[in-house]
Amino acid sequence: MSPSFRRLLALVAVFFTAFVVVSALRTWRACGDPLSLIPGLFKKSGGFHPEKFTLPEMAPLDLGDVELLSRLNNEYARLTEAVVPSVVSIDTAGVRSELLNVWGGTRVRNYPTQGQGSGVIVTSEGHVMTNHHVIAGQQKIQVTLHGGKTYAARLIGEDTLLDIAVLKIDATEEFVPLKLGDSSQAKVGQIVLAVGNPFGLGETVTQGIISAKERSLSDNQRDLFQTDAAINPGNSGGPLVNLRGEIIGINVAIFSPDKQNPGFQGVGFSIPSNDVKDALLQILERGRPIRGFLGVQMRDLDPSVRAALQYDEPDGAAVLGVSPGSPAQAAGLQPWDVVRALDGEKIMTSAQLFSRVQRTRVGGVITLDVWRNGTPLKLEATITESGAETASSKVPASPSGQGRTPDAGQVLQALGIEVRDLSVPERMRGFRGVAVTAVAEDGLAEPHVKPGDLIVAVNNARISGASEFFLHLAASAAVQTTGLYLIREGKVLSVNLPAIPRQE
Repeated sequence: MSPSFRRLLALVAVFFTAFVVVSALRTWRACGDPLSLIPGLFKKSGGFHPEKFTLPEMAPLDLGDVELLSRLNNEYARLTEAVVPSVVSIDTAGVRSELLNVWGGTRVRNYPTQGQGSGVIVTSEGHVMTNHHVIAGQQKIQVTLHGGKTYAARLIGEDTLLDIAVLKIDATEEFVPLKLGDSSQAKVGQIVLAVGNPFGLGETVTQGIISAKERSLSDNQRDLFQTDAAINPGNSGGPLVNLRGEIIGINVAIFSPDKQNPGFQGVGFSIPSNDVKDALLQILERGRPIRGFLGVQMRDLDPSVRAALQYDEPDGAAVLGVSPGSPAQAAGLQPWDVVRALDGEKIMTSAQLFSRVQRTRVGGVITLDVWRNGTPLKLEATITESGAETASSKVPASPSGQGRTPDAGQVLQALGIEVRDLSVPERMRGFRGVAVTAVAEDGLAEPHVKPGDLIVAVNNARISGASEFFLHLAASAAVQTTGLYLIREGKVLSVNLPAIPRQE
């Protein structure tokens, strides 16, 4: 063996010895057992010895020390026990169709669909309130109760605008319902519980407060409650209850920035129970929802409307048009009246007015506080059913008869009239109204109106400026034939502009 190889072996031996010694010292300092470095080589005699331990037998606090929290804890549990038996899980199944283009041809493909949601029993006969979108388009509905029993259910009626549906459990037994409370008494900050079937997990209870009232998701869904009680997909149709166990809302939606994978963000919405109760009674009694009808076209008081009316008060909504034969016409409402209050409640927006009218029972009499050219008036109107007026053909229909009413910009563009305010010298000479400056060649007004005409009134209502004229014209021509009074070459003429066709 060469000297160089012997030196290498010596170095390796020294390195290994040093490594073992250092490791043994570290292990001894850590656990006091240096031989544990070489398991299996040195075994401790006697095997495993049980460790000595002592578990505490006393809680840190006595319930008497947290008496208020203890009572609150028990009361939450009692409230949950009282509410949960009336909440149901809803499973739906159906078949949907879609058109496919195959080799230049079209064929129909059917595919199964499934859905989940929540509901709450509101009658001892087994009527269940839920959301319309939970059961929409589904052919099979199954309801699972608190105890695990499942029943088939059928649809009794639905209110698609409110997103409410009424189901009936197919069983003859008596069920445990929850009472519909008075949502008008709900206050921001009060404690609420949300109960439902999130993600198909079954009965789930979350606690929070009413964060806000009168929230709006769309023109149809207004005056919703906002809550921070956790609501997730599957909670739709479940109840929002107060501390008495009364339903004060039906959970309908959540706010989530991720539309593909929606999840709770601390903002949920519920339909107030008063709206739900109205829809329930109408569906059970007549099979369909019934809404009140006044027969007015309204506009919020933006700066242009205020300037045209010379109205400076903060409250109110402006009447742009009154449907012939409507309750509004019978009550004496006129274009450019400002409705300031309904039954003593201040009106701040046109949406608020429509919401109040829709909730009024058919045949009910409402009192309107109206401002007209600086004079306060009180008018009474008897509400009729929405849709009844059009069915009786009292309201002139648009040429297409169906579709969406065009907005103000589309109306004015279709008519194609341009006007200007009168100059000071013209007004000093006694002229009133607006002067026509141009008429579009392809506009609907072209056969009836010419540049240079002086328009003095729209539907018998005198006008004093361009903004007032356009507001009158847009409101009227969107729903009916519009009459203009104008002066042309010294002669007073009456012409009729056609209604703008509805959009498909």
